[in-house]
Amino acid sequence: MAAVQGPVPLGTASRNGIASEEPKVVVAENGKTVDDVQDKEVSTEGLCSISAYDRWTPLSVSGQLPRPRYKHGAVVVQGKMYVFGGNHNGRYLGDIQVLDFESLSWSKLEAKSQSGPSESAEAVPFAACAGHSLIPWGNKILCLAGHTREPTESLIKEFDPQTCTWSTLRTYGSSPSSRGGQSVTLVGDTLVVFGGEGHGRSLLNDLHILDLETMTWDEFATTGTPPPPRSEHAAACFADRYLLIFGGGSHSTCFSDLHVLDTQTMEWSRPEQQGVTPETRAGHSGVTIGEYWFISGGGNSRKGVSDTLVLNMSTYEWSVVTGLEARAPPTSEGSSLVMHTINGEKFLVSFGGYSGRYSNQVYALKASLKSSVPFQQINEAGTNGIAPISEAANSSRKVIFEIEELQDKPGNKADTSKTAAQVVKGERNQIEDKLNQEQLQSLRLRQELANVERRNTELTEELHLVRDQLSAEQERASKLEDEVSEIQERLQKMDALELEFKLLRGEIDSGSNTAAASTNQPPRGGFWRWNG
Repeated sequence: MAAVQGPVPLGTASRNGIASEEPKVVVAENGKTVDDVQDKEVSTEGLCSISAYDRWTPLSVSGQLPRPRYKHGAVVVQGKMYVFGGNHNGRYLGDIQVLDFESLSWSKLEAKSQSGPSESAEAVPFAACAGHSLIPWGNKILCLAGHTREPTESLIKEFDPQTCTWSTLRTYGSSPSSRGGQSVTLVGDTLVVFGGEGHGRSLLNDLHILDLETMTWDEFATTGTPPPPRSEHAAACFADRYLLIFGGGSHSTCFSDLHVLDTQTMEWSRPEQQGVTPETRAGHSGVTIGEYWFISGGGNSRKGVSDTLVLNMSTYEWSVVTGLEARAPPTSEGSSLVMHTINGEKFLVSFGGYSGRYSNQVYALKASLKSSVPFQQINEAGTNGIAPISEAANSSRKVIFEIEELQDKPGNKADTSKTAAQVVKGERNQIEDKLNQEQLQSLRLRQELANVERRNTELTEELHLVRDQLSAEQERASKLEDEVSEIQERLQKMDALELEFKLLRGEIDSGSNTAAASTNQPPRGGFWRWNG
């Protein structure tokens, strides 16, 4: 599937806004190329130059490129993307990089020491770390947890972009243990921390909540079945009430499950999901737009995951937005994903990641939330030879209709010509309506086929499970039969021993009677013999 919108050079026309060349990844370190730079033209008009919806597009940026990395943190504050930390070749990073979305230029910030620490904060440098979580809070940025060279207490740090200062916030209550790869989600005026990998690579599924008004930690008891311990998962908040946990991994497997926590009742549940079945993945990233939760990147033990998913959090229906060729940066593990709005359009921006090599590439996707056809159906139409109607096609069709209307005006053509044009126009409209209906029917059939195949896969897995259980029961029955035979042999031996015991008892009894009889006879010798 052609999933990445090709770079569009200025002054160069391209069909449907897509260049003929596929984008090639360029990775640079400290402003110098570390891999072979391949020829490509990239749009220089910024995010607004992206015309096609639901396609990943590489962005051309200026300034000194950040060092390639993954497991970093990224947030958007006042039109700029702030990138903190990360991992490169096993080394933790502690730099602060900023991408201005207006100029698409990178710059590096040097954090300063706070001149006069307040009672609630203390000036500190940003320690190099990876697997941490960043949360925008007003015009400031909160940083929680993360792996560091030396395990430290789990502190909350605050970065002020205006003063370029790090500070540690004082909190109360029992704070979470040190960890990385956790999820931190803003739910109302609280931060909800779930899971992660703690000291000694121990996996966690504990839940901690920080009240941002009182800065007090609480560890709540929950009901229902919580998610198994995991790290590198994704989390989102819906309706300022529900916490959603998706995917992640343990030391032996990756997950594709979806768990929901009602933060009012503190009850975990597993909702029934609809639509496509997500692949197992860990190290993915997510961002929400209204009731939609976009998931990008990640991988499992077999491969990197190439599709970008969207979940309707009100219906729990999964759809595929688009896909990418293998090893493209937005499919990487540990990449960041943020959302930025320009002129009412919602853009997803992906940075960095690791898919066999570290990346510092920036990709953007203009999200389409206006269509009534699910994203997955739009994507399937594009990959099965049924091209979705693009914005350019709609505008061209509108121009054609306007020309026909002008031609139909009195004086422009004869009445016969007008009648013929109207007949042709009506027939064409009917054909287009039928074509659209056939396309929708085809999409529905494909969706039903996908559901049947998914159900068949589930039934096959259940059959394998039943067979495994049957084999285990047969093995257990065989062991029980062996134990019964062994017990029967022991019983036979006990019967023989019991018979032998009776015989010995009889011999002992007869020997006792003989001895008693001999004691009644007079002794030979002794006193009586001397007196004889």
